Amino acid sequence: MDTKQLIVLLCGLYTLGFALFHALFWRIFNWEKELAKLSAPNRAIMQIFNTRIIYLALFVAYVCFFYPDDLLQTRLGMVFLAGFSLFWFGRFLEQFIFLRKVNHWMVHFLTVIFLLGAGLFALPIFL
Repeated sequence: MDTKQLIVLLCGLYTLGFALFHALFWRIFNWEKELAKLSAPNRAIMQIFNTRIIYLALFVAYVCFFYPDDLLQTRLGMVFLAGFSLFWFGRFLEQFIFLRKVNHWMVHFLTVIFLLGAGLFALPIFL
């Protein structure tokens, strides 16, 4: 396994970690109680969005684990990596837009983690 393949494997592990994190949202954020405060459509949208994010993360991890050579040696693979680098960079920027008034260690920690994801997915493109 060369350096680029190792980085793609790390991209898969990183994304798998986010799938697990999102699967725990109901417990972590006490969604049974907190989402009950929302209207039925908004409650449904939050949960549907979260389950789709879990699916997307599992798909990305799968591609990273089982198709690393395709990601590294094809134009489509490079676009995939660049797209997910931009995804994580966008998520990093959204921390400042939507959570700017929240001063909590977890928000700051996740901000760094999102930027790390952007760099991790971009790295094989530039090596």
